[in-house]
Amino acid sequence: MSELQRSFAKAKLAGLPTEPPLPPNALIERNEFDEEDTDELQARPDSEQDEDSSSASSASSASSTGTIRPNKLLKALPGCGVCSVDARGHGETIVKSPNGEIKDTPYDLSLDMLSLDLTNTVKLLQARLRWPQLPNIVLVGHSLGGPIVTDVARKGTLGTSVLGYAVLDVVEGSAMEALQKMKLYLATRPKTFQSVTAGIEWHTRSRTLRNSTSARISVPSLLCQKPTSGTNLSGQGPWMWRTDLSATEHYWENWFTGLSKKFLEAKGGKLLILAGTDRLDKELMIGQMQGKYQLQVFPDAGHFIHEDQPARTAMVVADFYRRNDQSALVLPPKVSEMLKQRH
Repeated sequence: MSELQRSFAKAKLAGLPTEPPLPPNALIERNEFDEEDTDELQARPDSEQDEDSSSASSASSASSTGTIRPNKLLKALPGCGVCSVDARGHGETIVKSPNGEIKDTPYDLSLDMLSLDLTNTVKLLQARLRWPQLPNIVLVGHSLGGPIVTDVARKGTLGTSVLGYAVLDVVEGSAMEALQKMKLYLATRPKTFQSVTAGIEWHTRSRTLRNSTSARISVPSLLCQKPTSGTNLSGQGPWMWRTDLSATEHYWENWFTGLSKKFLEAKGGKLLILAGTDRLDKELMIGQMQGKYQLQVFPDAGHFIHEDQPARTAMVVADFYRRNDQSALVLPPKVSEMLKQRH
């Protein structure tokens, strides 16, 4: 980073959410972050702006689609590109009706629509950048993002460009069990926060996120400020969740039903990263014993693996890409060709 960029980042420091107090014995892996993360943190203002779409998608719930930090992946895999999709209903994406009018909630958040959005976004990126063909792609999805990338890989809508797909901490069995407790979770978590800092503090105290630096980067884009009227002279109310999870209840089973079977059947390399082996269901356990996919377990991480241990997650994904990248293979010449050269 240049001195000019550093100066600009420091100028933004005044708007940075303060670091909240941490609970005793909190599992915080500060060594997972380096100077690059601090620079990103300082450059992010304390507002509802979505400067990192992957953060906007990382809703603290069963509807998370967020992925790993781009700077970590670029460091582990130099020269790669990162496209973080701002899923409808999760960030600042505007959905328009066929007649061009901006459509307000509720959105169509079915699995078919979300996977179609992902496919269309990649193809739009190809058109905007004028690529003659898509480059090699590894799809990565966390929580709800797992079923989405698996569905895209299974349908083959991106063709042979997809080398493989990585699913972060979601399997069908445990996801369906968690949905039974989802209403209770939504009823007990705060509906609003007085500030972004209060939202960050809740995430770290509840151990929803176990890395304070990660929380300060990700949480601001999960919230938006509710306008108010009346005696409030500022015209600004408390901060509320950007994504209304209660409104998505009728999609919950649609997202995860049949996930294990689709994960094992889809074409391409398969990577499953979990926070514990207890999350594996029977179908995935059999698939693992048969060597159908790569399994990586981070026992020290919570559900938000890519937030709690971003460097390790990026390294595993980078290695997964290299292992499935056939273009890097140099095969020896055929015996028949060697015989022709001798004659």
